[in-house]
Amino acid sequence: MDPLNTKTKKVSESFTEMNELVLPNDTNVLGNLMGGNLMRWMDIASAICAAKHCEAHVVTVSVDHLTFQEPIKLGDVVNIKASVTRSFNSSVEIFLEVFTRGVLQNISHKSNQAYFTFVALDERTSKPKPVPHVSPETEEEIKRFNEAVVRREFRLVVSGRIKPSEATHSKDFLNR
Repeated sequence: MDPLNTKTKKVSESFTEMNELVLPNDTNVLGNLMGGNLMRWMDIASAICAAKHCEAHVVTVSVDHLTFQEPIKLGDVVNIKASVTRSFNSSVEIFLEVFTRGVLQNISHKSNQAYFTFVALDERTSKPKPVPHVSPETEEEIKRFNEAVVRREFRLVVSGRIKPSEATHSKDFLNR
């Protein structure tokens, strides 16, 4: 964490919710939403959430654990919920949940989830800038906050930015 950045924000301050209707142009030949279109919508929702938290322009750095649990059909309403899990020096991790329902139905069900990571950019220099800390409040927010360190280490190992032996939080997590 940047010692110069003392600002802290609640998860609820940047919570973002977005709705989309699956139209024919969004689907494949089976009448299902194409995964790339869903990823695009998720990227937009999470970028809005990250920008709200960081109070800055953000760029997507990574997408983790994107799951496609069941098809989303033509005519379904897609509801995407995005919330900050944790911030680091200049990056922020966003958790997304995707819910679907028929346009004439009132009951929705979870169909997908993912973690997106963004870096905040300084408006003048376009270089990474410090971001506000996260203050989780609910049990679920605290759980995601604590686990975010492990996900971050995994991303850093996979990208070659740290060695597996340097992933100390991951070792602690796996040895529980």
